[in-house]
Amino acid sequence: MPRPLWSGAISFGLVTIPVKIISATEDHSIHFRQVHLEDMGRVRTRKICSIDGETVPQEEIGKGYEVTKDEVVTVTDQELEAMPLPTAKTIEIVAFVDADTIDPVRIGDSYYLGVGGDVAKKPYTLLRKALERSAKVAVAKFAWHGRERLGLLRVREGAIVLHAMHWPDEIRSPESLAPKEVELDDDEIERAVQLTDTMATDGMTEFRDHYRDALEELIEAKAEDKVLPEPAEGGQQQESGKVMDLMAALNASVQAAKEGRGEQGGDATVHEMKPRKKTAAKKPAAKKTAAKKGSPARKTPAKKRTAS
Repeated sequence: MPRPLWSGAISFGLVTIPVKIISATEDHSIHFRQVHLEDMGRVRTRKICSIDGETVPQEEIGKGYEVTKDEVVTVTDQELEAMPLPTAKTIEIVAFVDADTIDPVRIGDSYYLGVGGDVAKKPYTLLRKALERSAKVAVAKFAWHGRERLGLLRVREGAIVLHAMHWPDEIRSPESLAPKEVELDDDEIERAVQLTDTMATDGMTEFRDHYRDALEELIEAKAEDKVLPEPAEGGQQQESGKVMDLMAALNASVQAAKEGRGEQGGDATVHEMKPRKKTAAKKPAAKKTAAKKGSPARKTPAKKRTAS
Protein backbone atom coordinates (compact mmCIF):
# COMPACT_ATOMS: atom_id res chain seq x y z
CA MET A 1 0.00 0.00 0.00
CA PRO A 2 1.49 3.39 -0.98
CA ARG A 3 2.11 6.03 1.67
CA PRO A 4 -0.96 8.22 2.43
CA LEU A 5 -0.74 11.73 0.98
CA TRP A 6 -3.19 13.34 3.43
CA SER A 7 -5.12 12.41 6.56
CA GLY A 8 -8.36 13.97 7.70
CA ALA A 9 -12.06 13.20 7.64
CA ILE A 10 -15.13 13.27 5.41
CA SER A 11 -17.91 15.50 6.76
CA PHE A 12 -21.22 13.89 5.77
CA GLY A 13 -23.98 15.93 7.41
CA LEU A 14 -23.35 15.25 11.11
CA VAL A 15 -21.38 12.10 10.29
CA THR A 16 -17.56 12.24 10.45
CA ILE A 17 -15.51 9.60 8.64
CA PRO A 18 -11.75 9.53 9.30
CA VAL A 19 -9.98 8.81 5.99
CA LYS A 20 -6.58 8.78 4.32
CA ILE A 21 -5.94 9.96 0.75
CA ILE A 22 -3.96 7.48 -1.34
CA SER A 23 -2.99 8.07 -4.96
CA ALA A 24 -5.19 6.06 -7.33
CA THR A 25 -2.68 6.10 -10.19
CA GLU A 26 0.96 5.19 -10.81
CA ASP A 27 3.48 6.85 -13.08
CA HIS A 28 5.11 4.24 -15.32
CA SER A 29 6.79 6.78 -17.60
CA ILE A 30 10.54 6.55 -18.20
CA HIS A 31 12.27 9.59 -16.72
CA PHE A 32 15.56 11.04 -17.96
CA ARG A 33 18.27 12.98 -16.16
CA GLN A 34 20.04 15.96 -17.61
CA VAL A 35 23.69 14.99 -18.00
CA HIS A 36 26.93 16.57 -19.17
CA LEU A 37 27.62 14.65 -22.38
CA GLU A 38 31.40 14.89 -21.99
CA ASP A 39 31.61 13.00 -18.68
CA MET A 40 28.01 11.88 -17.93
CA GLY A 41 27.94 14.03 -14.80
CA ARG A 42 24.45 14.93 -13.62
CA VAL A 43 23.36 18.50 -14.34
CA ARG A 44 21.35 19.89 -11.44
CA THR A 45 19.08 22.93 -11.28
CA ARG A 46 20.39 25.51 -8.83
CA LYS A 47 18.10 28.05 -7.15
CA ILE A 48 19.73 31.46 -7.57
CA CYS A 49 18.70 34.74 -5.91
CA SER A 50 18.01 37.35 -8.59
CA ILE A 51 19.50 40.15 -6.43
CA ASP A 52 22.80 38.83 -5.10
CA GLY A 53 23.31 36.00 -7.58
CA GLU A 54 23.99 33.50 -4.79
CA THR A 55 22.66 29.95 -4.53
CA VAL A 56 19.83 29.85 -1.96
CA PRO A 57 19.51 26.81 0.37
CA GLN A 58 16.06 25.26 0.72
CA GLU A 59 15.61 26.43 4.32
CA GLU A 60 15.87 30.06 3.17
CA ILE A 61 13.21 29.74 0.45
CA GLY A 62 9.66 30.85 1.25
CA LYS A 63 6.42 31.88 -0.44
CA GLY A 64 5.91 35.42 -1.67
CA TYR A 65 3.02 37.18 -3.39
CA GLU A 66 3.74 40.15 -5.66
CA VAL A 67 1.26 42.85 -4.61
CA THR A 68 2.91 45.42 -6.88
CA LYS A 69 6.08 45.42 -8.96
CA ASP A 70 8.07 46.73 -5.98
CA GLU A 71 6.19 45.07 -3.11
CA VAL A 72 6.17 41.36 -2.23
CA VAL A 73 4.27 39.96 0.76
CA THR A 74 5.62 36.75 2.30
CA VAL A 75 3.30 34.06 3.67
CA THR A 76 4.59 31.22 5.86
CA ASP A 77 3.39 27.62 5.91
CA GLN A 78 2.30 28.11 9.52
CA GLU A 79 0.10 31.07 8.50
CA LEU A 80 -1.47 29.01 5.73
CA GLU A 81 -2.22 26.15 8.13
CA ALA A 82 -3.76 28.58 10.64
CA MET A 83 -6.23 30.05 8.12
CA PRO A 84 -9.85 29.71 9.35
CA LEU A 85 -10.94 27.25 6.66
CA PRO A 86 -13.59 24.65 7.65
CA THR A 87 -12.09 22.36 4.99
CA ALA A 88 -8.51 22.54 6.34
CA LYS A 89 -8.58 18.89 7.47
CA THR A 90 -12.02 17.92 6.25
CA ILE A 91 -13.51 16.78 2.95
CA GLU A 92 -16.84 18.55 3.34
CA ILE A 93 -19.67 17.11 1.22
CA VAL A 94 -21.82 20.01 0.03
CA ALA A 95 -24.19 18.35 -2.45
CA PHE A 96 -25.19 15.13 -4.22
CA VAL A 97 -25.76 15.13 -7.99
CA ASP A 98 -26.38 12.69 -10.83
CA ALA A 99 -23.09 11.44 -12.25
CA ASP A 100 -24.03 12.31 -15.84
CA THR A 101 -24.35 16.00 -14.93
CA ILE A 102 -20.59 16.28 -14.32
CA ASP A 103 -18.61 17.47 -17.34
CA PRO A 104 -15.56 15.13 -17.61
CA VAL A 105 -13.33 18.08 -18.58
CA ARG A 106 -13.65 19.35 -15.00
CA ILE A 107 -12.24 16.14 -13.47
CA GLY A 108 -8.54 16.13 -12.56
CA ASP A 109 -6.35 13.77 -10.52
CA SER A 110 -7.87 10.76 -8.78
CA TYR A 111 -7.26 9.41 -5.28
CA TYR A 112 -8.57 6.53 -3.19
CA LEU A 113 -9.96 7.22 0.27
CA GLY A 114 -8.93 4.58 2.79
CA VAL A 115 -10.51 4.19 6.20
CA GLY A 116 -8.69 5.99 9.01
CA GLY A 117 -8.93 3.23 11.60
CA ASP A 118 -11.62 0.90 12.92
CA VAL A 119 -13.86 3.77 14.00
CA ALA A 120 -14.25 4.76 10.34
CA LYS A 121 -15.39 1.38 9.00
CA LYS A 122 -19.12 1.74 9.68
CA PRO A 123 -19.64 5.38 8.53
CA TYR A 124 -17.36 4.74 5.50
CA THR A 125 -19.53 1.77 4.48
CA LEU A 126 -22.67 3.82 5.14
CA LEU A 127 -21.57 6.57 2.73
CA ARG A 128 -20.46 4.04 0.13
CA LYS A 129 -23.79 2.21 0.17
CA ALA A 130 -25.73 5.49 0.10
CA LEU A 131 -23.84 6.52 -3.05
CA GLU A 132 -24.38 3.11 -4.66
CA ARG A 133 -28.09 2.94 -3.87
CA SER A 134 -28.84 6.53 -4.90
CA ALA A 135 -26.71 6.24 -8.08
CA LYS A 136 -25.37 9.70 -7.30
CA VAL A 137 -21.95 11.24 -6.71
CA ALA A 138 -21.00 13.65 -3.95
CA VAL A 139 -19.59 17.13 -4.56
CA ALA A 140 -17.19 18.18 -1.82
CA LYS A 141 -14.76 20.91 -0.81
CA PHE A 142 -11.33 20.27 0.69
CA ALA A 143 -8.12 22.21 1.30
CA TRP A 144 -4.85 20.85 -0.06
CA HIS A 145 -1.49 22.28 -1.11
CA GLY A 146 -2.31 25.81 -0.06
CA ARG A 147 -5.72 26.22 -1.67
CA GLU A 148 -9.33 25.13 -1.33
CA ARG A 149 -10.36 22.63 -3.97
CA LEU A 150 -13.54 21.17 -5.36
CA GLY A 151 -13.85 17.39 -5.34
CA LEU A 152 -16.07 14.56 -6.47
CA LEU A 153 -16.69 11.38 -4.48
CA ARG A 154 -17.84 8.20 -6.17
CA VAL A 155 -17.56 4.44 -5.59
CA ARG A 156 -15.18 2.15 -7.46
CA GLU A 157 -14.96 -1.56 -6.62
CA GLY A 158 -16.06 -1.04 -3.03
CA ALA A 159 -13.78 1.92 -2.33
CA ILE A 160 -14.61 5.63 -2.30
CA VAL A 161 -12.67 7.63 -4.89
CA LEU A 162 -11.92 11.34 -4.62
CA HIS A 163 -11.53 13.18 -7.93
CA ALA A 164 -10.04 16.66 -7.75
CA MET A 165 -12.14 19.02 -9.87
CA HIS A 166 -11.67 22.37 -11.55
CA TRP A 167 -13.81 25.27 -10.38
CA PRO A 168 -16.37 26.45 -12.98
CA ASP A 169 -14.43 29.63 -13.77
CA GLU A 170 -11.28 27.59 -14.52
CA ILE A 171 -12.82 25.94 -17.60
CA ARG A 172 -12.24 27.75 -20.89
CA SER A 173 -15.09 27.93 -23.37
CA PRO A 174 -14.59 25.86 -26.55
CA GLU A 175 -17.11 27.99 -28.44
CA SER A 176 -14.55 29.56 -30.78
CA LEU A 177 -12.92 26.22 -31.68
CA ALA A 178 -15.69 24.36 -33.52
CA PRO A 179 -16.20 25.07 -37.25
CA LYS A 180 -19.35 27.11 -37.80
CA GLU A 181 -20.49 25.96 -41.23
CA VAL A 182 -19.80 22.39 -42.35
CA GLU A 183 -21.86 20.29 -44.75
CA LEU A 184 -22.14 16.55 -44.26
CA ASP A 185 -24.27 14.03 -46.11
CA ASP A 186 -26.31 11.49 -44.17
CA ASP A 187 -24.29 8.73 -45.87
CA GLU A 188 -21.06 10.17 -44.46
CA ILE A 189 -22.52 10.36 -40.95
CA GLU A 190 -23.88 6.82 -41.22
CA ARG A 191 -20.55 5.46 -42.38
CA ALA A 192 -18.82 7.20 -39.46
CA VAL A 193 -21.31 5.56 -37.08
CA GLN A 194 -20.51 2.19 -38.68
CA LEU A 195 -16.83 2.86 -38.01
CA THR A 196 -17.58 3.47 -34.31
CA ASP A 197 -19.47 0.15 -34.21
CA THR A 198 -16.59 -1.70 -35.85
CA MET A 199 -14.04 -0.19 -33.45
CA ALA A 200 -16.21 -0.70 -30.33
CA THR A 201 -14.61 -2.48 -27.36
CA ASP A 202 -15.88 -3.86 -24.07
CA GLY A 203 -13.21 -2.24 -21.93
CA MET A 204 -9.93 -0.33 -21.72
CA THR A 205 -7.67 -3.07 -20.34
CA GLU A 206 -6.40 -4.07 -23.79
CA PHE A 207 -4.44 -0.86 -24.31
CA ARG A 208 -0.79 -0.35 -23.37
CA ASP A 209 1.88 2.29 -23.79
CA HIS A 210 3.70 1.35 -27.02
CA TYR A 211 5.93 4.42 -26.76
CA ARG A 212 7.26 3.24 -23.40
CA ASP A 213 7.82 -0.27 -24.81
CA ALA A 214 9.81 1.16 -27.72
CA LEU A 215 11.78 3.41 -25.36
CA GLU A 216 12.66 0.42 -23.15
CA GLU A 217 13.89 -1.45 -26.24
CA LEU A 218 16.02 1.53 -27.25
CA ILE A 219 17.55 1.92 -23.76
CA GLU A 220 18.22 -1.82 -23.47
CA ALA A 221 19.90 -1.90 -26.91
CA LYS A 222 22.13 1.07 -26.08
CA ALA A 223 23.01 -0.27 -22.61
CA GLU A 224 24.04 -3.66 -24.04
CA ASP A 225 25.66 -2.21 -27.18
CA LYS A 226 23.20 -3.98 -29.47
CA VAL A 227 21.80 -2.93 -32.84
CA LEU A 228 19.14 -0.26 -32.37
CA PRO A 229 15.54 -1.28 -33.16
CA GLU A 230 14.29 -0.52 -36.66
CA PRO A 231 11.97 2.50 -36.94
CA ALA A 232 8.29 1.55 -37.08
CA GLU A 233 6.50 2.09 -40.38
CA GLY A 234 3.84 4.74 -39.86
CA GLY A 235 0.85 5.65 -41.97
CA GLN A 236 1.03 8.48 -44.45
CA GLN A 237 -0.11 11.83 -43.13
CA GLN A 238 -2.67 13.82 -45.10
CA GLU A 239 -1.05 16.73 -46.88
CA SER A 240 -2.10 20.06 -45.40
CA GLY A 241 -4.68 21.88 -47.49
CA LYS A 242 -5.35 18.89 -49.74
CA VAL A 243 -9.02 18.00 -50.26
CA MET A 244 -9.63 14.37 -49.35
CA ASP A 245 -12.46 12.04 -50.27
CA LEU A 246 -14.14 11.72 -46.86
CA MET A 247 -16.37 8.79 -47.83
CA ALA A 248 -13.44 6.86 -49.31
CA ALA A 249 -11.46 7.45 -46.11
CA LEU A 250 -14.38 6.23 -43.99
CA ASN A 251 -14.87 3.11 -46.12
CA ALA A 252 -11.16 2.31 -45.93
CA SER A 253 -11.17 2.88 -42.15
CA VAL A 254 -14.15 0.53 -41.64
CA GLN A 255 -12.46 -2.16 -43.75
CA ALA A 256 -9.15 -1.76 -41.91
CA ALA A 257 -10.90 -1.99 -38.53
CA LYS A 258 -12.65 -5.20 -39.61
CA GLU A 259 -9.40 -6.73 -40.82
CA GLY A 260 -7.70 -5.75 -37.58
CA ARG A 261 -10.35 -7.71 -35.66
CA GLY A 262 -10.17 -10.67 -38.04
CA GLU A 263 -13.58 -9.95 -39.54
CA GLN A 264 -14.22 -10.61 -43.20
CA GLY A 265 -16.99 -9.17 -45.34
CA GLY A 266 -20.37 -7.89 -44.19
CA ASP A 267 -21.29 -4.37 -43.21
CA ALA A 268 -21.55 -2.88 -39.78
CA THR A 269 -24.94 -2.29 -38.23
CA VAL A 270 -27.04 0.22 -40.17
CA HIS A 271 -28.59 2.93 -38.01
CA GLU A 272 -31.82 4.54 -39.08
CA MET A 273 -31.36 8.27 -39.55
CA LYS A 274 -34.12 10.55 -38.33
CA PRO A 275 -35.19 13.35 -40.66
CA ARG A 276 -33.29 16.50 -39.82
CA LYS A 277 -33.33 20.10 -40.82
CA LYS A 278 -30.43 21.56 -42.73
CA THR A 279 -28.37 23.68 -40.34
CA ALA A 280 -26.05 25.20 -42.92
CA ALA A 281 -26.78 26.75 -46.27
CA LYS A 282 -25.22 25.26 -49.38
CA LYS A 283 -21.77 26.61 -50.11
CA PRO A 284 -19.86 26.65 -53.39
CA ALA A 285 -17.65 23.61 -53.97
CA ALA A 286 -14.48 25.68 -53.53
CA LYS A 287 -15.41 26.35 -49.89
CA LYS A 288 -15.37 22.66 -48.92
CA THR A 289 -11.62 22.56 -48.49
CA ALA A 290 -11.73 24.14 -45.04
CA ALA A 291 -14.28 21.63 -43.85
CA LYS A 292 -12.22 18.65 -44.96
CA LYS A 293 -8.71 19.31 -43.76
CA GLY A 294 -8.60 16.56 -41.14
CA SER A 295 -6.68 13.37 -41.72
CA PRO A 296 -8.41 9.99 -41.85
CA ALA A 297 -7.89 7.87 -38.74
CA ARG A 298 -4.93 5.55 -39.08
CA LYS A 299 -3.98 2.41 -37.24
CA THR A 300 -1.16 2.53 -34.73
CA PRO A 301 1.47 0.11 -36.03
CA ALA A 302 1.70 -3.01 -33.90
CA LYS A 303 5.02 -3.65 -32.22
CA LYS A 304 6.87 -6.93 -32.76
CA ARG A 305 7.13 -7.90 -29.11
CA THR A 306 3.97 -6.38 -27.69
CA ALA A 307 0.42 -7.58 -28.07
CA SER A 308 -2.35 -5.26 -27.06
